[in-house]
Amino acid sequence: MGEDGLGRGTDLMRARGVDERAVMAFTRFYAMLEHDATGHILEDTIEPLGEVHALTDIELTDAEARDALATTVVLKLNGGLGTSMGISGPKSALPVRDGLSFLDIIARQVLALRKQYDVELPVVFMDSFRTQSETLEILAAYDDLKVEGVPLSFLQSAEPKLRADDLTPVSWPDDPELEWCPPGHGDVYIALQSSGLLDTLRERGFRHLFLSNADNLGAVCDPRVPAWMADQDIPYVAEVCARTRNDRKGGHLARRRDDGRLVLRDSAQVAPGEESFFADNERHEFFHVNNLWIDLDVLATQLADRAGVLELPIIVNRKTVDPTRKDSTPVIQIESSMGTAIEVFEGSQAIFVPRDRFRPVKTTNELLLVRSDLYELDAASRVVSLIDHEEPFIDLSSEFKFVTDFEARFPHGIPSIREARSLSVNGDVTFGRDVVCVGDVTVRADSPRVIDDGARLEGDA
Repeated sequence: MGEDGLGRGTDLMRARGVDERAVMAFTRFYAMLEHDATGHILEDTIEPLGEVHALTDIELTDAEARDALATTVVLKLNGGLGTSMGISGPKSALPVRDGLSFLDIIARQVLALRKQYDVELPVVFMDSFRTQSETLEILAAYDDLKVEGVPLSFLQSAEPKLRADDLTPVSWPDDPELEWCPPGHGDVYIALQSSGLLDTLRERGFRHLFLSNADNLGAVCDPRVPAWMADQDIPYVAEVCARTRNDRKGGHLARRRDDGRLVLRDSAQVAPGEESFFADNERHEFFHVNNLWIDLDVLATQLADRAGVLELPIIVNRKTVDPTRKDSTPVIQIESSMGTAIEVFEGSQAIFVPRDRFRPVKTTNELLLVRSDLYELDAASRVVSLIDHEEPFIDLSSEFKFVTDFEARFPHGIPSIREARSLSVNGDVTFGRDVVCVGDVTVRADSPRVIDDGARLEGDA
C-alpha cells in the first residue's frame, strides 16, 4: 500500500505509454483513495437545482441552425463493453433496433443532419483499448462518415485496477488485459488534449463540442443548444429531463450551498443512508441525461490553467478483476465522470430537454423498451415514440440479464407493450409469437414456462 502501490501503478502506466497528464490524474486520485476518499456528496451540502431554461423555448431560423452546426463537433463515448449485459465486445456493436447497432444508428443520424443543414458536422468516437478496432470495422461501412483532417476515433487512457485490500496493481495471469481499465469517461478532457484532437478542432474553427454516450440513441445533435451558448456566452451546458420510475440509476444536478456552483451527484456518490434523498423525485426532480455541451476555447483555457488536469471528483468503483466471475479478486477502479466538470466552469447552465433525448440501453429492461412497438426509427434514424403516455415500467428477472439469454426468451420478438403500464417477469419464461400485454402484467414461473403464440396477458398472467 502507499508509495509501493502508487509507484508500481504509475510505472505500469508509463511503460504502457499512457500520457503523463493521465498519470498525474491517477496519482491525485490515488492519494485521495489512501485518505479514504469516497467521493460522496452529502445531502446537507447541496440544495435542489431549481428552475432551468427549456430547450423548447429556443427558436432558430434554418440559417441560424446551420451556422450553429457549422462550428459543432459530435463526440460519442464508446469505451464500454457492456459486461453487465454479458457482452464481450463493444456494447455499441449490439443490434438494438431494426437490425441496426448503436454505431449504425449514430452514423445515420449524423449523415442525415449533414444533408439537412449542409454542414461538415464531424463525429468522433472516444474508444477504449478494447473497443476501437471493432468500432472502426463497423463504421467502415459508412465511407463518407469521416471528415478530412479529423480522426474518426481516439483512445482514452488506461490505468491499473487496484487490489481492494492493499491498493497495489492487481495481477491476473488468466487474462492480463483484465488488469487494466479505462479511468471513467471523465478522462475525455485529458484524452482530447493528449491526443491533439482539441487543438485540431480549434484550429479548424470548431467552437462547440457535443458529448454523449454511444448507448443513448436519443442524443442527436440539436443546433439550438450551441446557438444558445454562443448568444449567451455560456461555457458548459448539461441536459436534464424529468425523472420517471424507470430511472433507477444515473445522477442529478444540484447547487452546492457553499459557493452556489452546479454539481453532479451520481448514484456512486450517494452516502450510505442517504439513498432516500437521491431517489426523491420531488426534491431532485431533474435527471442528468449525460448529454453535455462544452465551449472548446474555454475548455482549452481551463486545461492550460490546471496543467492539463481538471481535478474532477473521485468515483470509487468496486468490482472484481474479472467482472464475469464474482469469485475473482476484489478490485477498485478509480474513475471520474465527465458530467462532474460542470462545477469547474463558471457560468455553467442546465437545460431542460424532452424525454426523447434520453433513450439509453444499459440493461435488458431498456433493450426491451427500445426494441418494442413503442418506438420506430424515422427517416433520419431518430428513435420516435408511437405513444402519447409514459412508457411502461419494465422489470425482468436475472434469467434475462444477459443479452444471449434475453434473446433466447424472446425468439419471435418483443411482445406488444403499447397498451401496458408495466411488465414484470420473474423466472424462466419464453415468449411466443404475437404476445400482447395490457395494463399491469406480472408473469411468474417456478419452472421453465412458455407463453403461447397470440396470448393476451393482463394482471397476473
